[in-house]
Amino acid sequence: MTDTTSLPPETAAPEADPTAMDKRRKFLRLFAIALVVAAAIWGVWYFLTQAGRVHTDNAYVGADTAVVTPLVSGAVKEVRVGGTQQVAKGDVLVVIDDADARIELANAEAMLMQARQRFRQAQAGGTSSAARVDARGAEVAQAQARLTAAQADFDKAQDAYARRQQLAASGAVSAEEVAQTRAAMLATRAVLAQAQAGVATATAMRSSASGDLASAAALTAGFSEATAPDVVAAQARVNLARLNLERTVIRAPIGGVVTNRNVQVGQRINAGAPLMVLVPLDAMFVDANYKESQLRNVRPGQPVELTSDFYGSKVVFKGTVKGFAGGTGAAFALIPAQNATGNWVKVVQRLPVRIQLDPAQLKDHPLRVGLSMSATIDTRSQ
Repeated sequence: MTDTTSLPPETAAPEADPTAMDKRRKFLRLFAIALVVAAAIWGVWYFLTQAGRVHTDNAYVGADTAVVTPLVSGAVKEVRVGGTQQVAKGDVLVVIDDADARIELANAEAMLMQARQRFRQAQAGGTSSAARVDARGAEVAQAQARLTAAQADFDKAQDAYARRQQLAASGAVSAEEVAQTRAAMLATRAVLAQAQAGVATATAMRSSASGDLASAAALTAGFSEATAPDVVAAQARVNLARLNLERTVIRAPIGGVVTNRNVQVGQRINAGAPLMVLVPLDAMFVDANYKESQLRNVRPGQPVELTSDFYGSKVVFKGTVKGFAGGTGAAFALIPAQNATGNWVKVVQRLPVRIQLDPAQLKDHPLRVGLSMSATIDTRSQ
């Protein structure tokens, strides 16, 4: 057994400093209290501000753009806008050469005047046909009167001939007188036949005049010059020609920024060919692609906070959940995923959520289609 008292003073075990130990324990207690307080503060902050909020940075700006297309074909005479230019609704964008359209309009107007002239002629023809029908009726009456007179003359001559024949048998009348009465009877028979033919001719002429009157009435009865079918059809051609003339001046259907302009002066364009795209800066929205597991409590009408790299985190856009897409992005892909295989692996899908932005903020901080956004939906307001 070794005697420790014989060791030198410097080799003896040092005694712990009570003051240092107290300081260390006090520091550890304060550090633990600080950690607990910090965790409590963080928990309160998270509960008050972050609980019930779902976030994604897979979000992009979109807009209902307008594709400007001509409704008539022709050569481009003027192009009054350029790319990135801001235009208002109704501003002139492109002017097409209107020479052909003016000729078509003049031709249609001439056809309209011809249709109106034909209708007036038909009306005048109806009046003339009515007068002819009356005249032919009078002629029929005259022919019938002549027929009556001829019939009377024939009957008289026939009676005279019959009496002369009876008297000739007794010798009271000469054969010459009988021959004369017979000749007179034949003459009256010819006049009677002529009168009958005159009645038939007058009746036929009256029927023809009645047909002309019916034809004219069919064209004009129940119609005025403005409502006649030929006039209405000609007026429609005039309206179409005038509309095509107006369509040679292409105007902006909405207000926005000119994008993808691909038309030049002198170029011949066909109806329906895209000339440019107008992007409305005051009607932007955001499509945020959330994971399906994040959408459990998301409802339309909930508030959304968004930031864009274009402006940085200092500009926070306020939005509202407008609705959900009808399917995930994979479902409408050009080549959709075929999961009915033996080596299937489940992949969390993303569903686009449409977010409506505040127009006032868009006016102060305009966005562009395709810009990336970060979106946070507050699901606490159900």
